[in-house]
Amino acid sequence: MSTSSLFVTLAVLIAVAYVLGRGRSMALADHSQRGFRNLNSLPFYYGMLTALWCGIPSLLLVALWLMLDGNAIDQLLIAQLPGEVAALSHAELGLVLNNIKNLALGNMVGANPEPYMVEAASTLTALQRSSQMAMTVAAISVAMVLSIIAWLRINPQQKARLQVETAFKVILLACASLAILTTIGIVFSVIFESLQFFKTVPVSDFLFGLQWSPQMAIRADQVGSSGAFGVIPLFVGTLLISLIAMIVAVPAGLMSAIYLSEYASSRVRSMVKPALEVLAGIPTVVYGFFAALTVAPFVRDSGVWAFEFLGLPMQISSESALAAGLVMGIMIIPFVSSLSDDVITAVPQSMRDGSLGLGATKSETIKQVVIPAALPGIVGGILLAVSRAIGETMIVVMAAGLAANLTANPLDTVTTVTVQIVTLLVGDQEFDSPKTLSAFALGLVLFVVTLALNYVALHVVRKYREQYE
Repeated sequence: MSTSSLFVTLAVLIAVAYVLGRGRSMALADHSQRGFRNLNSLPFYYGMLTALWCGIPSLLLVALWLMLDGNAIDQLLIAQLPGEVAALSHAELGLVLNNIKNLALGNMVGANPEPYMVEAASTLTALQRSSQMAMTVAAISVAMVLSIIAWLRINPQQKARLQVETAFKVILLACASLAILTTIGIVFSVIFESLQFFKTVPVSDFLFGLQWSPQMAIRADQVGSSGAFGVIPLFVGTLLISLIAMIVAVPAGLMSAIYLSEYASSRVRSMVKPALEVLAGIPTVVYGFFAALTVAPFVRDSGVWAFEFLGLPMQISSESALAAGLVMGIMIIPFVSSLSDDVITAVPQSMRDGSLGLGATKSETIKQVVIPAALPGIVGGILLAVSRAIGETMIVVMAAGLAANLTANPLDTVTTVTVQIVTLLVGDQEFDSPKTLSAFALGLVLFVVTLALNYVALHVVRKYREQYE
């Protein structure tokens, strides 16, 4: 049975366990006392408790099995390989195992594999089949046995609701802990690789250098650049594009939020707000195509025409920070609009009524009462939007280019931190080279910057929110 079929089977068993558990509790109920009053909990909780006993242990078993299955099979294959093959280095042995797996899948048509590889591929197929069968039998057996035990333990005095709520509390805690542990793992992995990079490149040269050219020689006898890892041009490009994006997104998003929350009727709001938020669902690669094929040529042609009109002929690149920033701003408009709309709507109606009662007009009420009251939340939303702009990659790749130029001219080609991270991790460079490790240093700095922006946004919102509640 395949893994997907196993999950479907377990889902059916969980549903059956719920029905049987609920049915047994209803059968044990004293119906002479107006329903289920002699039961400690509702029948739903007895059924849910039986389903939990059926599902959670079996699903955990399957997850653990899938995590350990690959390594166990690899070790069994290595033990079967000839001694000279098993003694190869870790990288070479991994290549051999990969070839064996491809051979087992039938992906090496036309190749002439070694006899030991053919034998190992047959063994691999048999081991995978046996492992899948054992996992299926074990998971179904555990599910059925534990559901039967839970079903037999059902009695009117059993505190099923308390046990179910405790189980869900543990599940929610595990999910929260998983998110925290994942974040900690990401941070430590980035820090560890960054420290390896800073052993080669000084921190001062990285943070304050004015030139970015991470070209390194691949071989010891190859003539190549020693590399320049100054991060200033990347952050200048990132801030330039983000600034252009926010110049577009903040006024448009804020004005649309004011209109939707203060002026639009419920009918208009029900049509305009979903239409505006459709922009948030468009993939960024689509925005990148729009920027590269439409906005960037328009910006280039308009710039050339404007300079010629002023008597200053000038060549303008097809890729520019202005094109990327304009399209990125359009993408962020629904983000700013949605957050600002929620904050403005949350301002108490009594503040509006008091202002109108004192003789202020609607526009004066919005400018002098509503916006000041909602300003902390608006500022927090704008800072979160800035974090979104800093982390954007695809639009910059397709519209702004890859050249790390230290310039404040929006018509020049620039690049950003995220684009360089993607570029550095693609290619045939060794993973422990400074060029590749610099991507982790860039990621660490970007992580610190976005974390600081998010912290400032949350601090602003929390500090001033209670004043108007």
